[in-house]
Amino acid sequence: MSSQEYRHIVRIAGKDVPGAKKMIIGVSQVRGIGYNFAKAILDVLKIDQNSNIGFLTESQVEEIEKVMKNPSSINVPSWFLNRRKDMDSGENLHLITSDIEFNVRNDIEREKNTNSWRGFRHTYGLKVRGQRTRTTGRKGGAVGVRKGGKVLPPGAVPEGAAAPAEGAAAPAKGGAAAPAAPAKGGAAAPAAPAKGGAAAPAKDSKPAAAKPAEKKPTK
Repeated sequence: MSSQEYRHIVRIAGKDVPGAKKMIIGVSQVRGIGYNFAKAILDVLKIDQNSNIGFLTESQVEEIEKVMKNPSSINVPSWFLNRRKDMDSGENLHLITSDIEFNVRNDIEREKNTNSWRGFRHTYGLKVRGQRTRTTGRKGGAVGVRKGGKVLPPGAVPEGAAAPAEGAAAPAKGGAAAPAAPAKGGAAAPAAPAKGGAAAPAKDSKPAAAKPAEKKPTK
């Protein structure tokens, strides 16, 4: 073959294949045609598998497309096809290119409309062919135990909580709140309670006057 017959792009069944590809690799790039199917086609048509696909003539490309669309013309066994016993026609077919997506979409819609178990699985996005779902097939974000807040140091105010007033005193060790500090011109505040809990008397406080004893009446 002369270099003038070489084509850099060869279009087979709507697929642009680079001419530098080997024949068997280029033919198998068409969706629905695998490596073994491409080998069977080239063997029947007596085309060299190791030559570049850019050297194919127009007549050879047409023959390859005919065999792809109608594999029964070269006596391909039925188990070699990808759609046996079609639901509508009942025939053994081999789908290529966009026909595969179209038929698969129709099959899924038919399962959903008949309310079959497979249809329900398709509707909810679950596995259809009996695979395990305990550890695989999960979608969405991770779900786990929510962690608690940070441990704050003693005396720190958590975020979002109201800060104490400027003049408020911190609580004492025993748990009782200490009295607020007096104002500048105000009276002195009472002393803080002791550890035991009883309040100590103030320094300037006077003792309460004792009541006179009552005299018993004489007979």
